[in-house]
Amino acid sequence: MKGAWLAGLALLPLAALGEQIGEVSTVFKWLGPNDKIVVEAFDDPRVEGVTCYLSRAKTGGVKGGLGLAEDRAEASIACRQVGPIHFRGELKDGEEVFKERTSLIFKTLQVVRFFDRRRNALVYLVYSDRVIEGSPQNAVTAIPIQPWPER
Repeated sequence: MKGAWLAGLALLPLAALGEQIGEVSTVFKWLGPNDKIVVEAFDDPRVEGVTCYLSRAKTGGVKGGLGLAEDRAEASIACRQVGPIHFRGELKDGEEVFKERTSLIFKTLQVVRFFDRRRNALVYLVYSDRVIEGSPQNAVTAIPIQPWPER
């Protein structure tokens, strides 16, 4: 039974978890947490040596404090080479590398990766989607794969 459960986990898409780096309040709320902009970092689970930084809005107030509010669709991303780059397996264009729920059920913020072989660069796209209607708001960043100096 335990082996089947672990095998099932191995089939799930590999997505990174964000580590909060910082936040700033943007709107004061009398009840519940303030609206804020959160900055998170996550490492690409299939590309060693790449860290992405994501900034996004988080809705506060009572609904936000209870996890019932819907966050705005806007987000910004910057990915950087932070060490020697090594691929962990074959890369698939459009592969999800980060996903976070931004409403109770229907909305998520996602980061997907593309490999531009011609230019030897990794391209990361952040966008928000909904079950019924997506959002065209997005941001993109690219990393040219460079040799990393040995220390």
